[in-house]
Amino acid sequence: MISTVLVANRGEIACRVFRTCRELGISTVAVYSDADADALHVREADAAVRLPGAAPSETYLRGDLVVKAALAAGADAVHPGYGFLSENAGFAREVIDAGLVWIGPPPEAIEAMASKTRAKELLGIAPLTEVTEVTEADLPVLVKAAAGGGGRGMRIVRELGDLAGARESAAAEAASAFGDGEVFVEPYVENGRHVEVQLLCDAHGTAWALGTRDCSLQRRHQKVVEEAPAPGLPAALEASLLDTAVRAAKAVGYVGAGTVEFLVADGRAHFLEMNTRLQVEHPVTEEVFGVDLVALQIAVAEGRALPPEPPAARGHAIEARLYAEDPAREWAPQTGVLHRFEPPRDARLRVDTGYVSGDTIGVHYDPMLAKVIVHAPTRAEAVRALARALERSRIHGPVTNRELLVASLRHPEFGSPETLDTGFYDRNLPALTGAVPGEEYAAVAAALARAAAGRGRFGGGWRNLRSQDETRTYGDHEVRYRPTRAGGYEVSVPEGIRVVSAAPDRVGLEVAGVVRHLDVAVYEDGVVHAGRHRLTVRPRFTDPREQTAPGSLLAPMPGTVVRVADGLAVGDAVVAGQPLLWLEAMKMEHRVVAPASGTLTALHAAPGRQVEVGALLAVVSDDATTEAAQEDQTV
Repeated sequence: MISTVLVANRGEIACRVFRTCRELGISTVAVYSDADADALHVREADAAVRLPGAAPSETYLRGDLVVKAALAAGADAVHPGYGFLSENAGFAREVIDAGLVWIGPPPEAIEAMASKTRAKELLGIAPLTEVTEVTEADLPVLVKAAAGGGGRGMRIVRELGDLAGARESAAAEAASAFGDGEVFVEPYVENGRHVEVQLLCDAHGTAWALGTRDCSLQRRHQKVVEEAPAPGLPAALEASLLDTAVRAAKAVGYVGAGTVEFLVADGRAHFLEMNTRLQVEHPVTEEVFGVDLVALQIAVAEGRALPPEPPAARGHAIEARLYAEDPAREWAPQTGVLHRFEPPRDARLRVDTGYVSGDTIGVHYDPMLAKVIVHAPTRAEAVRALARALERSRIHGPVTNRELLVASLRHPEFGSPETLDTGFYDRNLPALTGAVPGEEYAAVAAALARAAAGRGRFGGGWRNLRSQDETRTYGDHEVRYRPTRAGGYEVSVPEGIRVVSAAPDRVGLEVAGVVRHLDVAVYEDGVVHAGRHRLTVRPRFTDPREQTAPGSLLAPMPGTVVRVADGLAVGDAVVAGQPLLWLEAMKMEHRVVAPASGTLTALHAAPGRQVEVGALLAVVSDDATTEAAQEDQTV
């Protein structure tokens, strides 16, 4: 029997495994990088071991250090979580050779399915096109990492001239995320559905296919919303998916939890890969089948047999991944203090997270804050409850994708399963990332909360003679107001607002006969949260020294410059949208493009340079500006 489990991972999945271990009476050990010294998964474990030496982005890829940590802490088993070393057969062997129990599939099964090309061959699917064999007739194609998953190391190529750069970028991202830079090319199927089957197999020949999941809502090939069961699948197609998944598992002697992924298009299923680990989205399957997949992983690792048949499915579950990112700015990851994270109290709601209020979101790892899951009798009920739970959550700090998730769940396309496909955000992103209704009223609440706090400190503020309105600007919204003799406030801009109440943390406003109260929180970093709205204070006066020259290209996030466009040099002509350089942040590459057409007059980026948000990377001057500067130099 297993007594102590070390989780070779971090964040949400480490906390998730620890939760089950506590329920089973099993002790827990965390490992951590220097960047994670105060992370929640470290605080929740019974013991923790620092992984020395490596850079934060590489620490959890050092299998030798993880095995040493397990032995030092007295663990007798290792759970790999997902990502990092979870699908590394060499690491699995290291664990087993050290006399530890590996809570995962046999190394041989991992090896057989680790390469997506070999996995397809095992199922009798024709080999894929090699990178060097692609022609115009093959386009569009997808460059894809042979190892790993999670959308990393994937690039769509629509023009042959882009293939070499896409291959280089995908390989670099895959090597950073998985320690394996091998990539291949396959035909790109436009706008199919991403459907997968959850497997659980024991060492005694029993294989459970625990239904289907739909994971079609994706950004950058990474899942955003997942649900079980996959809605609207014809019965014959669903049966075929389950059968293929079980056949894949038995072909490699699979033991443990795993997932087989398909792309469904035009009524046909195309095998994508088998993930030889627990998936991020496993909670929706757990909720539908009433099982704990981590507990079952541990039972199987201990040699216990599964019942002949899995439990019956019930109802519908849906999960949204809450990320610290800005969907309106090409999904740029965000960093900073998570001042408050408080989901609503709801018996139907499950939240799997690696953060609590007060934690800091750093630059080194995936920006997922939490998985928010709802289980209900029907799909419509689950979708509605999840949207409302996200809407009611207090999430204060960096920009998140919360509003995008709410809008996505309420979009008519998402409400109709027959229209689900992976092109959802390609079609709908601009509309989904528009201003959230009511932002101008949130700005009023923010201004009045500040005024109420000032009254408490400095007195009333009302004068016998009428004075000018106070003016505050939050984002694009200007607010003008004045205190009244009765101790309240009058708002002149925007018009049509009556102030019902105003306190430093809560403001009531009446608009068109409807009264709404907004909770307000103000933080030292200048960010104000009023209701669901995140507002930034615009200063009354701008320091000229802080102004940036037109055409300046600033770092949209903290990260490392991984490469600059081939041959790019000062003096080159560039066009708007042309890729100039690539930043790596949170294990993903982010393309930085020219903000306008013109001449590159400065280039401060170089591979390997670490930059903070707002760092000047380059300057693109329009032709008129460049000519004027040259004339000034010749005078």
